[in-house]
Amino acid sequence: MTDVTSAKSARRPHHWRRDLIELAALFTAVAVADAIANLIGHTPDGPYLLVASAVALAVTAAFHTWWARRHSHAPPPETDTDTGDTDGALASSGVEEDLETVLWRMRTTVRDTPGTLAALCIALARHRIDILTLQTHPLAEGTVDEFLLRAPAALPAQQLTREISAAGGSATWIERADAHDLVDAPTRVLGLATRTALDAAELPLALRQLLGRCTIHSLPALSITGRPTGESAPVEGVLEETVMRLRDPSGGVITVERPYLPFTPTEFARARALVELDARLGPRVPRSEDVLTLPEGNEITVRRADRSDLAAARAMHDRCSDRTLGLRYHGPVRDADRYLDHLLSPRFGRTLTVQTASGRLVALGHLLWDGDETEVALMVEDDWQRRGIGSELLGRLVALAVEAGCESVYAVTQAHNTGMVAAMRALSLPLDYQIEEGTLVITARLGATPVLPAAPHGQTEQTPQARR
Repeated sequence: MTDVTSAKSARRPHHWRRDLIELAALFTAVAVADAIANLIGHTPDGPYLLVASAVALAVTAAFHTWWARRHSHAPPPETDTDTGDTDGALASSGVEEDLETVLWRMRTTVRDTPGTLAALCIALARHRIDILTLQTHPLAEGTVDEFLLRAPAALPAQQLTREISAAGGSATWIERADAHDLVDAPTRVLGLATRTALDAAELPLALRQLLGRCTIHSLPALSITGRPTGESAPVEGVLEETVMRLRDPSGGVITVERPYLPFTPTEFARARALVELDARLGPRVPRSEDVLTLPEGNEITVRRADRSDLAAARAMHDRCSDRTLGLRYHGPVRDADRYLDHLLSPRFGRTLTVQTASGRLVALGHLLWDGDETEVALMVEDDWQRRGIGSELLGRLVALAVEAGCESVYAVTQAHNTGMVAAMRALSLPLDYQIEEGTLVITARLGATPVLPAAPHGQTEQTPQARR
């Protein structure tokens, strides 16, 4: 549109003063010619001089016309754009405002020399690909460039990879992105740091969101039986291509693996900064509470739990029957309390507890980070079972899993544990069942925000009600 406007404004308007000046010049030329003709026409050679002058003028005019055409400085001839056909001009230039596009995240390694990034940008521009964000990760030899691209939907990833390789990129990796990736890197890192500062359980999730698709394991320094595991890492951490090992502030080591894409020193420094922030802040868990009222009138409080609740949780274990402990831990009941120190650590997940008005813990619900997967587990004290407490905890744990970006959760129980099966079915989510030698694994796919479950079968009037 700018070219169209400038072309139109370059043409000067036609004024009557210009015509008057040209007419005056014409009359002056005629008068001068008449005077010259009268002066030399009466001489013997007058007619020959007039003919020679006419020929000279004609040759001069012809030469001027040829020279002007060869070295013209006139504006370009009028096009459809000059006549106002802007739609046709835009169409001929290939601009399509309604072109369907998709988002891609792409990484490629280039030589650290001038012009290499420009070559990549030119290759992308040829296919009408818009660069939304760009990050550079310096290496000892070369540079890793990370792009967020908006490309035509008809352009396949394989062709895009070939074009980047032809432009000098190597070890190219590409995957589909979404609107959440539109946030720039500093803003995303600050957001993850804020989440980590508010809740120690967020550190593994923050690392996963920072580094993309990866597997994170928190390996404790002591086993459940109290023996040293030998897992440790230096304070500065260790980076080995596709694996980084960071010292866990609570003891042990945090291992991050990403086999499909090596980590860069920049990513390693960011991950180490998050872990250092967690270490400086120390143990912390949000202290939000929800007070619920059971149908019989008893009030219970649902809140987050941590290692400060270890003594109360052990007391609850002592009050539970062997059957309840067996359904929860699937192993020797005498070793059940040894798991509590691990389960209540925010490093391995999130724990919800149910507390009575007198302060007694009567139920525990765990959301445990298990590598790429997430496990849910419940235990309700015998005297408080069949009141909808387990279903209430399970619904809240699944909601936490959805908030954390988990794709699914699974529960491991016994085939005859009908209460847990009913609670999982009440989530109204797609379920997968696997059973082997009496052990049942139920996996719920979190494709949508879960619906808070109803009470167990036969107890439709026993759902706790939140106090407003």
